[in-house]
Amino acid sequence: MYDVFQTDRLIDFWLAEDIGYCDLTAQLMIEAHEIGAFAMNARETLIVAGIDVAARIFRRYDPTLEVNVHVKDGEKIERGTVMLDVSGTARSVLTAERTVLNIVQRLSGIANLTEQYVAAMAGTKARLIDTRKTTPGLRMLEKHAVTCGGGLNHRLGLDNGVMIKDNHIAVCGGIAKAVQRARKQLPVLTKLEVECDSLAQVEEALAANVDVIMLDNMSLEDMTRAVEIVGGRVMLEASGGINLATIGAVARTGVDYISTSKINQAAACVDIGLDEAE
Repeated sequence: MYDVFQTDRLIDFWLAEDIGYCDLTAQLMIEAHEIGAFAMNARETLIVAGIDVAARIFRRYDPTLEVNVHVKDGEKIERGTVMLDVSGTARSVLTAERTVLNIVQRLSGIANLTEQYVAAMAGTKARLIDTRKTTPGLRMLEKHAVTCGGGLNHRLGLDNGVMIKDNHIAVCGGIAKAVQRARKQLPVLTKLEVECDSLAQVEEALAANVDVIMLDNMSLEDMTRAVEIVGGRVMLEASGGINLATIGAVARTGVDYISTSKINQAAACVDIGLDEAE
């Protein structure tokens, strides 16, 4: 889920960044009246993310282009699948091509990796959530890509919820004081989460009546014990040091959520190409 208005602002920036004053190659080699027809093809199996953004880029650069989308975000497709086709002024298609491919390759790469993490948690109640460690300027779309791969979004930004971390606790003089200070002006529909790095802090946060407790860089044994201590009274989130090799064991401790920045930061772009239509 993303906002079209915000997306258009990003598209304008992306196009300006890549084109500069003009696409010199296209201007020199392709006549203004020449028409072309092209297809965006998946060159590997992938989870689609950002396909509507791709179509919007073509149309925003040149509204006369005809774009037909053949797949949906969140859909798993095989190598060779035609994702969209575009026809019209050849100059326009080739000028916008790289911007289109860059964003879909990036977002689909995140969706791909997210799906692998979700699969590694199969058979547990834990749900995968992302973090704010996103590419500056791309957070909205990268978080959308996570949902395409089967994950959930954590905070979209700092104004989306209260998360009391170690430095907040240190400034306030303890978890209880930090929570009390936050509760005084907390919007009524806003969640309050506290980061804990010890079982003693878990008990303190539980007593302070928080909504979510984050178990930060805890051992599997401590996470399992934290689940027992909490007994389902609040949601538990495991975070820190989570990767594809460790997430299954963490999920089996009984936590409700597992957050990791890896699904964004470690995602490799998928292979997609724009080829002349047959």
